[in-house]
Amino acid sequence: MSLVFADAFYFIARFNRSDQHHVKAVRFVRSADWQLLTSEWVLMEVADGLANSEVRPRVREIIGDLRRSSSCEVVPVSSQVFNRALDLYHERPDKEWTLTDCTSFLIMRERGITEALTGDHHFEQAGFTALLK
Repeated sequence: MSLVFADAFYFIARFNRSDQHHVKAVRFVRSADWQLLTSEWVLMEVADGLANSEVRPRVREIIGDLRRSSSCEVVPVSSQVFNRALDLYHERPDKEWTLTDCTSFLIMRERGITEALTGDHHFEQAGFTALLK
């Protein structure tokens, strides 16, 4: 079983059937045996991304299911990671990385994860493989 980082891009595509990447996200995950790792920052971004969709009424349930899932570990928010991510954010003014992206990159590096369920090219800029490109 491979450990892969799950970005908001993936979750939004997976749960919003209207998303242009929905079929790709669902098909990709069903094609392999994955253990997912994500963060509370990503889940906040997911809720933000689904705020104007038909999925909004189910966001609390979706996040609760992910937190309880044995196949998805959710890294909690911590001031230490936030502060280090803020440092990375300011160290890379040449990139349009979000602060959430920076937290994801730090978590991935700490865990030795090289692949992310995302189509976001920022992950590639940071040296990771974006599996949904």
